[in-house]
Amino acid sequence: MDNGIVQLTLSKPRGSITGVKHHEVGNLMEVKNREDGRGAILTSFACSDDLCPVAGADGVTIHVELEYVVLDNGIIRLTLSKPGGSVTGVKYHGIDNVMEVKEEDGGGYWDVVWNPSDRDSGIFDIILGTEFDVVQQDANQVEVSFRTQWNPSHGGKLVPLNIDKRFVMLRGSSGFYTYAIYEHLRGWPDFNLGETRVAFKLRKDRFHYMAIADNRQRTMPMPDDRKAGRSQKLGYSEAVRLTNPINAALRGEVDDKYQYSSENKDSMVHGWISSDPSVGFWVITPSIEFKSGGPVKQDLTSHVGPTSLATFVSSHYAGDDILPRVRKGEYWKKVFGPVFIYLNSASTKSDPKHLWEDAKKQERVEEGSWPYKFPASKDFQKSEQRGSVSGRLFVVDETANKHYVNGNAAFVGLASPGEAGSWQRESKVPDLLIMFKQVLVIIRAKNDHHDVLQGYQFWVRADAKGMFFIKNVRTGVYNLYAWVPGFIGDYKSSVNITVTSGNHINLGNLEYRPPRDGPTLWEIGIPDRSAAEFFIPDPYPCYINRLYVNHPDR
Repeated sequence: MDNGIVQLTLSKPRGSITGVKHHEVGNLMEVKNREDGRGAILTSFACSDDLCPVAGADGVTIHVELEYVVLDNGIIRLTLSKPGGSVTGVKYHGIDNVMEVKEEDGGGYWDVVWNPSDRDSGIFDIILGTEFDVVQQDANQVEVSFRTQWNPSHGGKLVPLNIDKRFVMLRGSSGFYTYAIYEHLRGWPDFNLGETRVAFKLRKDRFHYMAIADNRQRTMPMPDDRKAGRSQKLGYSEAVRLTNPINAALRGEVDDKYQYSSENKDSMVHGWISSDPSVGFWVITPSIEFKSGGPVKQDLTSHVGPTSLATFVSSHYAGDDILPRVRKGEYWKKVFGPVFIYLNSASTKSDPKHLWEDAKKQERVEEGSWPYKFPASKDFQKSEQRGSVSGRLFVVDETANKHYVNGNAAFVGLASPGEAGSWQRESKVPDLLIMFKQVLVIIRAKNDHHDVLQGYQFWVRADAKGMFFIKNVRTGVYNLYAWVPGFIGDYKSSVNITVTSGNHINLGNLEYRPPRDGPTLWEIGIPDRSAAEFFIPDPYPCYINRLYVNHPDR
């Protein structure tokens, strides 16, 4: 069908959309053949007007050399070191490389901070692979693997983990995906995982504008502004006062990466924008199931560098109690990611908010596609391998109200079994002795207890009636946790919940009774896990960040 503006192609007789031609783009849709032969499916890609990329006609290609690997889909060209697996180049929209590459580690890398015991200080390591493999290769998808294998000869020099870093490029996609599988075998040494993340360092001569929320975006200082002669060190190393910045408009401001932290539930997309050419670089996290600490755990996002992070485990704002402590007798395995690195552009120099709005659209597409179908690792469970849990939460507070109250807007989640509120500190599992019975349940159910030992969390918001539906839950043993805005305390279900593949569990009506010793005499603020009602005084004029002067979140 063709009206002179749009040409629409449909498969016959099934009626699948196989082509949409518009504005000189041969096909806006990503079309893949289904394995079951039932015609075509399309992969969504969000773009608007002049922000649409032109897809490569030849699909995804891979070029392997002795020291590097190149993935190219006609939109993005990604260069990775071999066998290390660091991002050394991202070519997009006329920029030969958006990354700042000065060292062998490249401009993008996975890293860990770990220590052999609680007595030892943290060891920072960039994760470099020693083995390279092409996992999947066809015109629609290329997935590559960079593995590092631990063995006793490494002693205490390397974190005792097998780590498999993956990078994926899809046909017609304006970006690439990355994820990693961490594995600790029984009998391997103890270690504590203090932090793990993937970091991207962008070109400082291009990317000057940072966006992490609708009301948290601005032109940022240059990295040189933090050096001696241009700044004054403050109470800790991350905070400086800009005394002679390259951009004079920033003089007198304080720069501190912690000022740009966000809660897990609010950091699904963030990144940087170049004005010439008009290009955006975005880190999109489609799910927080693999992050520690639940939806309100805060962590770093983007900051001066220009740097963008996807942080999966850290002690920031929580302390060491939240960190995974893996011991010699434990088997532990977890998949972190995938996260999507999305690039967009405008044909002309435009308002940065246009690229930001497009990035938010793409985040919604990625979130709607979760769990992804494309990861080749068997450790990443697809939708059909997962289960779901539903129910309805009521609040019973007889002193304040004689009637049942719906758990309106309650945060409801599944996490490893523990005490009420333990999800805030949970990142792996409780003590194995406590978990022994749950392990037996899983062994009998599926002869695989690994999912008990991984530490995933799944959270939703209940509706006005307290109804909730948690979908796409990985198989394993969980407890149900919740808290309700306006009521103190934490809810925990009385029984553990075993989720199996393809199974739905309806928990029915659940009652939460908030802790209370008598009637409420007075109350400051609202118990909703925020400080929104509390007064924050004006900062000393010499120590401000202008972004937060009269900010609505203040």
